[in-house]
Amino acid sequence: MTPLQIASIILVLAAVSGSINYFVFRLPPSIGIMVTALLGSIAILAVDSWMPGLQLVQQVRDLVTSMEFSGSLLDGMLGLLLFAGALHVPLEHLKREALPVLLMATLGIAISAAIVGTGFSWITGMPLLVALVFGALISPTDPVAVLGILQDAKIRQSLETKIAGESLFNDGVGYVVFLLLVGLAFPSEGGHGAGTFHLAAAAELFLREAAGGALLGAVLGWGVFQIMRRMNDYPLEVMITLALAFGGYELALALEVSAPIMAVVAGLMIGSVGRRDAMSEETRTYVDGFWRLIDDILNATLFLMIGMEIFQLTVSSDMWIALPATIGLALVARLLAVALPILMLRPIRKEGRDVIPLMTWGGLKGGISIALALSLPDSEWKALILAATYAVVVFSILVQGLTLGRVARWLNRRDEGQA
Repeated sequence: MTPLQIASIILVLAAVSGSINYFVFRLPPSIGIMVTALLGSIAILAVDSWMPGLQLVQQVRDLVTSMEFSGSLLDGMLGLLLFAGALHVPLEHLKREALPVLLMATLGIAISAAIVGTGFSWITGMPLLVALVFGALISPTDPVAVLGILQDAKIRQSLETKIAGESLFNDGVGYVVFLLLVGLAFPSEGGHGAGTFHLAAAAELFLREAAGGALLGAVLGWGVFQIMRRMNDYPLEVMITLALAFGGYELALALEVSAPIMAVVAGLMIGSVGRRDAMSEETRTYVDGFWRLIDDILNATLFLMIGMEIFQLTVSSDMWIALPATIGLALVARLLAVALPILMLRPIRKEGRDVIPLMTWGGLKGGISIALALSLPDSEWKALILAATYAVVVFSILVQGLTLGRVARWLNRRDEGQA
C-alpha cells in the first residue's frame, strides 16, 4: 500500500473508533479510541482462532507493520505533538516550577531507569545492560498521554504545570539516555562497545543533544517570533508555525541534536512570547484553534495505533508472571523518581502533600515507549521488552489515566478533612 492509502485507513479507523466511543463508551476521547481499537484487535484475534482460514490476523498484522509505528512517531508525529503541547503551557507558570521539573526530567529519569533496569534483569534473567535499555525507554512520561488526561483531571494549576512540564522535557532526555544505553548493549548497532565507551563521550553526547536541541529551538522560535511580529496575516502566520514545527524538527535530526527538546522550546516561545507580543487577537484565535485540531487528530491517530500494536506482540506462557511484576516495578520506580527530587528540594521549596502521589499516578507512559521498543535491533530479548512495554503502557493509560481525576479528588478531600 502507498503511504496515502495507509494514512486513509488509519484516519477512517480513528474516526470510526471515535464515533463508537462517543455513542457507547463515553470515555475521554483518546482513551476511548484506544479502548475501541484494543477491543477490536482482541475480537479479530478471537475470530481468527475460531476460523483460521480467514487469515484475518495476518492481514491486520501486515497493515500494522506497514504503519511503521516507530518511524511514524519518532520522525514525524512527535514533533507536531510536542510543539502543540508546549504551545499551550504558559511559560510564566513553567518558570515557577522550573526546579522540580528540571530535576525530575533529568535525575528522575536516571533513578527510574536504574531501578527498572536492575529489577527487570532480576525478574527475567535478562543481561543488565539490555534491561537498562528497557528501563530507559519505559521511564519517560508521555506528553501526549499526560496532556490529554490532564484536561479532564481538573487538578490545580501548579501541579498540572509540574506534570505537563516534566512530560514535555523528560522524553527528550530519556531518548538521549536510551541511545547511550543502546550503544552499550548492542555495540554493532549503536557504535560503542563496552570496552570503548567513556563517560566523557557519554556526557558530550548528552550535552550536545539536550543543549543543542534547546538552543536550536530558542533560535528558531525567536526568529519566527521576529517575523510574526512584523505581519498581520493569520493564514500566513498559521503556516509559519507549521513550518517551524515540521522544518525545525527535521533540521534538528539533520544536525544530530534533540529534536523533541527543540520542538518543546520552540513551542514554549511561540505559545508565550509569540502569542503575547506578536499575534493579533484574530491570529491568536486561529493559531490556537489550528494547533488544538492538529493535536486532537494526531492524538486520535496515535492512540488508535497503540491499540492496534497488539498484533506486533509475541507473548509466551513464561511472560505471564513477568508482565504484572514489571507493571509494579515501573510504579515503584516512578514513585522514587518523583519522591527523591521533591525531598531533595524540601529545604528550599515546600510542596503539597498530594504532589508525590499525584505525580506518581499521573506519570503516564505512551506511544514513545512503544516506538523506542520497536526501534530496538533484533535480539532474543526484543519480544519480551516489547510485551513488557505494551503491558506497562496499556495499564498506565487505562488504569492510571481513567482514575487520575478520582485520585486527585480523593486526596483533596483527605487534606481538607485533616485541615
